[in-house]
Amino acid sequence: MSRKKSFEQAFQRLEEIANSLESGDVTLDESMKLYEEGMELITFCGKKLDAAETTIQKLSKSTDGGLEAQPASDIPGE
Repeated sequence: MSRKKSFEQAFQRLEEIANSLESGDVTLDESMKLYEEGMELITFCGKKLDAAETTIQKLSKSTDGGLEAQPASDIPGE
């Protein structure tokens, strides 16, 4: 995980890890390594989502055309 990655790349890798673990075709040692990698990716994705939510809150337009903080859960379509 030394190179910079996108949320999408991290999420795709999480799906690969989940599929590997669900298949049952990996050893216990490999399962433990995959689990550890998965937990790191979950943390990474969580931080990316938190940052995106903060950005949305900062950039949400108010009804009078100005900008106001608005929780992402209150934005139509979210």
